[in-house]
Amino acid sequence: MTETYRFADIVVQVESVHRQVHRLCEAYRADGATPDFSIGITQDDLDFERQCSERSNTLLGRKNRTSSDDYLEELAVYRKIAERMPSFGTVLMHGSCIAVDGEAFLFTAKSGTGKSTHARLWRKLLGDRAVMINDDKPLVRISEGGAVVYGTPWDGKHHLSINGSAPLKAICILERAEQNAIRRIGAAEAYPMLLQQTYRPQDAAAMRETLALIDRLKNAVDLWRLGCNMDPEAAELAYNAMKGASKDV
Repeated sequence: MTETYRFADIVVQVESVHRQVHRLCEAYRADGATPDFSIGITQDDLDFERQCSERSNTLLGRKNRTSSDDYLEELAVYRKIAERMPSFGTVLMHGSCIAVDGEAFLFTAKSGTGKSTHARLWRKLLGDRAVMINDDKPLVRISEGGAVVYGTPWDGKHHLSINGSAPLKAICILERAEQNAIRRIGAAEAYPMLLQQTYRPQDAAAMRETLALIDRLKNAVDLWRLGCNMDPEAAELAYNAMKGASKDV
C-alpha cells in the first residue's frame, strides 16, 4: 500500500505493509504531489521496532505489554521519515507544542515530567487563543530566518495536533518543583536537553546534519527553564514571562 503525504512542507511517499498507518496520516495526504523522498517498510523494520519496544518496557518495568504490527509500523514509518528529515533542515523533537496568537512555544522534558499537563493548563488559561500544534512529536524546521514547528499525526496518547504550523518563539525545559519559577537560560545550559529530546539518526551523515541544526536552533529561539508544580498558576507565570520576551533581552 502506497500513499503520498506532506509533513513539514516535505512530500513523502510511504509504502507500508499494513493499512493502519495510512489511516493515521489521512489528514496529511498530498495526492498527486511529487515526492521529495520515499520510504518503504518491511517485516524486518517491524521486528526492529518490536525489539525496541520490548527493551523500553523492560527498562520502565512494564510487564506483559505487547504491541500490534499496525502500531509498530506507525513507529517504523516515523523513524524512517525522521532519518531523512535533517537533509531538509528539519528535526523531530519530543515535546508538547502550543501556539498562542500565532507564535509557538515548545515544552520539553524527560518523560513523565508533565509536558502535556502543562500545555493543558495553557489551553485552560488562554481558551481559543491557544492551539495545540502537537502534543508529542512535532517536526521543527530550522533556517537562517528562524524555526517553524509543524504538527504531525504522531501526537501522543491524547491525539492532540493540527495539520498546521507556527513560528517557534521559545523552547521551555520543564522540571517538577514545589514552587513555580521560570528563568531565561543560555544555549550552553539548554543544549544537553535539546540533544536528548531530538531524534538522533542512525546514519552518520544525518547525525552530523542534526547536530548542526540543533546548534542553529539553540541560537534561533528563546530558551527557558521552568520549575512547576502543575497548578494553574504555573501556566500563567510561564506565559507572562515568555510572551513578550525578546531574544536580545
